[in-house]
Amino acid sequence: MGAWRSYRLRLQRKRWLIRAFRKRRELNPVTNRTANIQPSDILLFCTQRNEGVRLPFFLQYYRDMGVNHFFFVDNDSDDGSLNYLSQQEDCSVWTTPAGYKRSRFGVDWLNWLLRKHGHGHWCLTVDPDELFLYPFCDTRPLRALTDWLDASSIKSFSAMLLDMYPKGRIDQQPYMPGQNPLEIASWFDAGNYTLKKNPKFGNLWIQGGPRARVFFADEPELAPALNKIPLVKWDRSYAYVSSTHNLLPRGLNLVYDEWGGEKASGILLHTKFLETFTEKAAEELDRGQHYGASREYLAYADGIKDNPELWCKWSEKYINWRQLEILGLMSKGNWA
Repeated sequence: MGAWRSYRLRLQRKRWLIRAFRKRRELNPVTNRTANIQPSDILLFCTQRNEGVRLPFFLQYYRDMGVNHFFFVDNDSDDGSLNYLSQQEDCSVWTTPAGYKRSRFGVDWLNWLLRKHGHGHWCLTVDPDELFLYPFCDTRPLRALTDWLDASSIKSFSAMLLDMYPKGRIDQQPYMPGQNPLEIASWFDAGNYTLKKNPKFGNLWIQGGPRARVFFADEPELAPALNKIPLVKWDRSYAYVSSTHNLLPRGLNLVYDEWGGEKASGILLHTKFLETFTEKAAEELDRGQHYGASREYLAYADGIKDNPELWCKWSEKYINWRQLEILGLMSKGNWA
């Protein structure tokens, strides 16, 4: 990369950090338990709105994995989820009525909290409908992964977003609070994924899966991105650019081997497509707070209007992370 482009990216990163500093005024503390955080703690950062039905399982899933403290930004929920989160002893919670779109879809809020509280910690940034998997997650805690990354001088860890869905109509089986969503949404697309390199930020851009197959069948190039970098050894000089798809400095996006090998990577099981999805999609479409004039939610509304089913004869039922490694969707790299 030339000196001029590197300079422009440094200026852009500075701009995002200044913007996050200004957006901090939109965050109102509800419960701040950050005094309890220890230097070696693993932290999780999340924005949420009306995800109360998902939160009990979400919290337990990541507690069992080894997360020590949770940071939540609540975007004006009215389903009781804010009160629920404020009662959790390992959660620090902020709320805001400000526009999700005007915060760059929550990125500004999380960049501020990461800058203020995440420095020197391994930080996992995920949505309430995302379940993180990594190699050996069935036998090794998350700290085993972060210790190996530290020993290998690796500062960022990628995970492909894998859309999960049920067999049959997505509104057929009710989802209950505390339930594992994979009991319902246990199927996924094993193929039809495309990869290309983003020349500006250096990250891989992945598209495909059921959202490209069903909702963007006529324009697959407009399908949502599936590449994410959710786990980072955070430094106060870092900044997410677009969700967790890419970061600055640019080197944090080089989570793949350009010379034909394989770097370790994970998966985010995306459990959006449950019985709650139809109502959630209608709400978000009405709010108009999502990317590209809510183009994605317009496609969802149109796609599920007549036949809310994503399963097809090529769908594969999820078993475990080793199955995903065999399919080439994640890799253990040289971590043995």
